[in-house]
Amino acid sequence: MNSEIGTAVITGASSGIGAVYADRLAARGYDLVLIARSADKLERVAEQIRAKNGRKIETYPADLTDHLDVARVELLLKSDPDLSILVNNAGLGAVAPLLQSEIDTMSTMISLNVDALTRLSYAAVPQFVARGAGTVINIASIVGITPEQLNGVYGGTKAFVIAFSQSLRQELEGTGVKVQAVLPGATATDFWDASGSSLENLPDSIVMNAGDLVDAAIADLDRGELVSIPALQDAGLWDAYESARRAMFGKLSNKNVAPRYRRAA
Repeated sequence: MNSEIGTAVITGASSGIGAVYADRLAARGYDLVLIARSADKLERVAEQIRAKNGRKIETYPADLTDHLDVARVELLLKSDPDLSILVNNAGLGAVAPLLQSEIDTMSTMISLNVDALTRLSYAAVPQFVARGAGTVINIASIVGITPEQLNGVYGGTKAFVIAFSQSLRQELEGTGVKVQAVLPGATATDFWDASGSSLENLPDSIVMNAGDLVDAAIADLDRGELVSIPALQDAGLWDAYESARRAMFGKLSNKNVAPRYRRAA
């Protein structure tokens, strides 16, 4: 791969949000490496994009719940000198309450949503820092800040993605490396069927088109926004949320118990 502006590696690229990112980044001039479990689906996405703009596209079938496949993708990232964007989009979701969910399924979800995302980020970021440029886009979810919705383990994994992205962004400040977390709400993808539900169960008014979601997230990336919430009209609500969180900094650890716990004289 030798695109003038580099290569974008996208996980979960065989459909939905990942496939849209592939289309949009190719249109911006990036060569692509598309990763997902299904070789056939990946190749269909690749052929559609090649027909539109002629970008160089490699498909790389891999199951990121398998440690050996994760290791293969890590090596791919570490050995590609043209790597410039990593989109960590692959993930599993769940809508059933915790007590109605299989623990092995929950463990697999944690492995993909948390462990694989972390390992791939660690594989890409050092060379980004050495080069002074590069972008990591982590697809989280609104349930990362509203864990009472859907499945609690799923919400927990996406809360990790947000916290990890925030911490990484701060750690890499001044290095030229960009980090963004994208928080989709309900989106018209096959997520719902894979999670044991259906889009038909949701009001049409809350379901966003995947293309609109990605276009908004990329616009936020261009503006330097760490957290992109494409459905949120009043950005001040997120600012207030962050301000309230940051107001507690420096007040959460103390030798003494807070005075409010003292028994009244």
